Amino acid sequence: MAAENNHGLLIIGASQSGVALAGSLRALGYTAPVTLLGEEDHRPYQRPALSKDFMQDKISKEKLIFRAPEYWEEHNIDVVKGQRIERIEKKPDGSGTAVSVTGETFPFQQLALTVGARARRLPLEGTDLDGVLYLRNADDALDLKARMPDAQNLVVIGGGFIGLEAAASARAMGKTVTVLEAGPRLIGRAVGEETAEFFLAAHRDQGIDVRVGVNLERFAGEHGRVTGVRLDNGDVVPADIVLVGIGVVPNTELAETMGLRCDNGIQVDEYALASDGHTVAIGDCANIPNPIPGAPEGERLRLESVNNAVEHAKVAAYSLTGRREEYQSIPWFWSNQGPYKLQIAGLSTGHDQTVVRRDGSDGKFSVLYYRGGRLIAADCVNSPVDFMDVKSALSKALTIDAGTAADTERRLKESAVPPTEQELDQ
Repeated sequence: MAAENNHGLLIIGASQSGVALAGSLRALGYTAPVTLLGEEDHRPYQRPALSKDFMQDKISKEKLIFRAPEYWEEHNIDVVKGQRIERIEKKPDGSGTAVSVTGETFPFQQLALTVGARARRLPLEGTDLDGVLYLRNADDALDLKARMPDAQNLVVIGGGFIGLEAAASARAMGKTVTVLEAGPRLIGRAVGEETAEFFLAAHRDQGIDVRVGVNLERFAGEHGRVTGVRLDNGDVVPADIVLVGIGVVPNTELAETMGLRCDNGIQVDEYALASDGHTVAIGDCANIPNPIPGAPEGERLRLESVNNAVEHAKVAAYSLTGRREEYQSIPWFWSNQGPYKLQIAGLSTGHDQTVVRRDGSDGKFSVLYYRGGRLIAADCVNSPVDFMDVKSALSKALTIDAGTAADTERRLKESAVPPTEQELDQ
């Protein structure tokens, strides 16, 4: 346990993971001072609603705020806004001082990096035109929201979660929406072919012009404002707003200046400890050992989800209080796209078999993924019960018999069994 007579913990990054870490530490009885430092000039806020309810004006800015000011005061957590740290002066014992671009210093006994990730930029002619936007933080969302009333044509570059959520929101607002995806299918990194094909058809049915396998040439504009997106076949898609959503890049620059090991994120061990053995790094910025029970030894990944931010923060909190609790968790994700809610349990990478489960309901189905006969993940569309059954089975290191999984007369949990020795060896 950290002593009272030190500078306590400095959390750099007022993200979901930073907020979760501060709360987890106080729940564990951590009494040293905690400073939660953010680069943005906003109180800590939730990001998932930025491309959905906030964009459609269904919720206010205040509803995005994580905690009331009284919470931070009651828990002795100092929230600092609008400070970007440019360097860390670190001592061998893990303590040190963080220096901001304004020259202000923040001494610490312990350090946590919850610096998240930033939107990946599109290297294309015309990207500096007014109206070419990204959606990653509150300022991005406020800018997009302010422009929407006067815009009719929205072009979304990228068919991932953020792009499709924003596209569905804009379509619900009566806008003309086009989605341009360079890959052969939508949500290519996260779901299988069946789920991708469903969302392609579903968004088209909602009146969205979705094009896959397209190549962009440049952004077209007049008088400094974007007017369209020119494709390599000569077509120009009209645009009052272009929203680029082509993934994110983990913020590792500060960690690199500290000499921490980085590769697609800040590399940490199963206890959320970085390569110096003192600093913890969690959330979107962290490259972690695969936390799924039974995952191949040495396999690493970076997870971008609220669930990972919260669960990883708990592990980091244990490490900061002198305990060691290995991070083992089932990753899960969700995405609301118009009338469809996609919930994903596990990771389908490397699957060699799928089972599709439908009961005839329009827009409701699940796809179960297997590797070597063992369940590893599921995509569930408007199927919350299936999602909970799969998530529960995976967390208990169980599989679900592929031979009966398609039978919608049976709950999936009724077919959950321990994997065979052969399946465990896969």
